[in-house]
Amino acid sequence: MQWTEVSLQTTHEQADTIADILYSAGAQGVAMEDPLLINQLRASGTWELCDIPEQQNTEVVTVTAYYPDDEKLSERLEFISREVRAVEERIGQKCVFRNPLFRTLCEQDWANEWKQYFHVTHIGKHLVIKPSWEKYDAKADDLVIEIDPGMAFGTGTHHTTSMCMEYLEEIITPQAEVFDVGTGSGILSIAAAKLGAKSIVAVDIDANAVRIAKENIAGNGLSEVIAVKEGDLLHGTEGKADVIIANIIADIIIMLLPDVAQKLKADGKFLASGIIEEREDDIKQAAAASGLKIISTRHKGGWVAMLMALED
Repeated sequence: MQWTEVSLQTTHEQADTIADILYSAGAQGVAMEDPLLINQLRASGTWELCDIPEQQNTEVVTVTAYYPDDEKLSERLEFISREVRAVEERIGQKCVFRNPLFRTLCEQDWANEWKQYFHVTHIGKHLVIKPSWEKYDAKADDLVIEIDPGMAFGTGTHHTTSMCMEYLEEIITPQAEVFDVGTGSGILSIAAAKLGAKSIVAVDIDANAVRIAKENIAGNGLSEVIAVKEGDLLHGTEGKADVIIANIIADIIIMLLPDVAQKLKADGKFLASGIIEEREDDIKQAAAASGLKIISTRHKGGWVAMLMALED
């Protein structure tokens, strides 16, 4: 299959908004090339073997997404153009510096493009994300997740995923039963299993993501703990869970909330992420309408993660 790479150059302030537009257009994943963030990561020491040079021009963020070259491509591109214009009208200034850049890639090239953005990354106290093609000498208390995202979203380096993993370190217990909605590469399911969850059901509507998640789960030796199913949101699950994870986008989370209230155990937790800050209040209102209360929130880079529970 052929894929079309779409890259937009924007400001730091609007980068998350542009990323959300690309997700809404049906992207399986979005890469943000933020020179300022790269410099911060270089200085933080959280990347192992970081050989990326210091960035000089830190004013422009490049947001890139990939779409299958099929009959829906023109519709997707028109949607992106329309939504970008709407943002510019709302803020009263240009937020994209130049016309979108397009490139056609074959399937193998598409998958390999991610490797330049993805290195060993430490998250929370013990979790370590290791690309399958890199080497890493694990420390005694490291919980190493080996991942190859292929064409599925989920490397652990994006704010939405890293906040989820930080929350999982706090809420996963040895007997926890977990539902992971929109699992992508399977990274959050693997993290939950590494943290000691008893059983996990990972669901994704995309057959390719299901295949990749199964491969990553098998590569981490967790096929007996994590079951991967193709399904729409929580429709691929049975029973109730101690923890439900949904790292998707705000509109899908709002659709999901009524089902979460039915699928969550009495003392269970719902972890929602992939929410841009502008939609935080929308999620809070929808959660309250579905009988869920917000326990805590985290903000990082313009994104929000929320931990919820059933109302008493």
